[in-house]
Amino acid sequence: MIKANNPSLQSWVEVAKDSDFPIQNLPFGIFKTEYLQPGAGVAIGDYVLDLTYLHENGYFDGLGLPAGVFNQTFLNAFIALGKKKTSEVRNRISELLEQSNEELRDNVAARELALISKEEVEMLMPVRVPNYTDFYSSEDHARNVGTMFRGADNALMPNWKHLPVAYHGRASSIVVSGTEFHRPKGQTKADDAEMPSFGPCRLLDFELEMAFITCKENALGDSVSTKAAPDHIFGFVLLNDWSARDIQKWEYVPLGPFLAKNFASHVSPWIVTMDALEPFRVAGPKQDPEVLPYLKTEGDLHYDVKLQVALKPEGAEETIVSNSNYKYMYWNVSQQVAHHTGNGCNLQIGDMYGSGTISGPKPEEFGSMLEITWRGEKPVTLKDGTQRKFINDGDIVIMRGHAEKDGVRVGFGEVSALVLPAK
Repeated sequence: MIKANNPSLQSWVEVAKDSDFPIQNLPFGIFKTEYLQPGAGVAIGDYVLDLTYLHENGYFDGLGLPAGVFNQTFLNAFIALGKKKTSEVRNRISELLEQSNEELRDNVAARELALISKEEVEMLMPVRVPNYTDFYSSEDHARNVGTMFRGADNALMPNWKHLPVAYHGRASSIVVSGTEFHRPKGQTKADDAEMPSFGPCRLLDFELEMAFITCKENALGDSVSTKAAPDHIFGFVLLNDWSARDIQKWEYVPLGPFLAKNFASHVSPWIVTMDALEPFRVAGPKQDPEVLPYLKTEGDLHYDVKLQVALKPEGAEETIVSNSNYKYMYWNVSQQVAHHTGNGCNLQIGDMYGSGTISGPKPEEFGSMLEITWRGEKPVTLKDGTQRKFINDGDIVIMRGHAEKDGVRVGFGEVSALVLPAK
């Protein structure tokens, strides 16, 4: 067992039972306050622990950390130290926050400076994302979409169960939770129209995803095996990978997503480490046909993370529209990394890899409005009495996720965004 994952650990910091951030989690992020410049922090209960302060005041002495590694606008320099070093830091933070440890607990002055209420902080993008890849790894989602557009007999493309399908997307428009964005515009063509037109999209959709972030590079030309892949993954965030379905329909053939996907993707601000999710690993689905040798894996490499999507109209109560789970993925993260680098593609520190829309086998587990309303044929009625086929201006989409086992809840907080009218 990883030391910091011990389910019996308790913290001297008060943590509510339903908090996503107990001492067993300790996710990393970047924050700022009215008085503090952007820097690295860790979430514990309703507080943020200032890692810059701890480092500058000797609490990490002996770990061999570079000067200023936490006093940064992104976590890239920290995660580039490698998983051995970042795990040591997480274990040390766990020690400092453990109930019986006096070092920080009984130093009132230090405690008041290091521990900041979440109400006083603004969370920022946790990493600078050099490259973004979006996979298409949920069989239920792929089958649903394929059935809509090609029929049940041709729902999955011939290659789908042989390789983790993906595309390279745009990294610059990935933004942190809470960032408002305008409805995208693009070119669309109605089925009964002779010519396309340009304007705001009508069929704006969310995609419920998770994403992992890389912390180790490989040289151009070198591949990463499924066995070595976990060493390259620092942790995970929630991802809302928005889609403009009507723009997508007209533009995606023959080369795939473009304006339908590159206008905004939102991520949760806290990176939950791969270490923290270790206790929640589960077996994935049986892969049939058998995968090629470079994609073979051993052990339980999926994660039992409960996921939820809520839709909140302007001035109204939210309505839960989806309850899914990360465990429904067909392809695991080790296979995704192995395939991505199979041709020698070089990973970089901070790269982000979306899972693709996560849907389960039941309608209440579908991960997009496209599926939930089945192309708009079955509108969703919200608590305020209004209906949605897709997302309206003024709507806020909120995604949440957590894992739970042996009385320990490890969560991601939430990723939310308000849709503004097109400019």
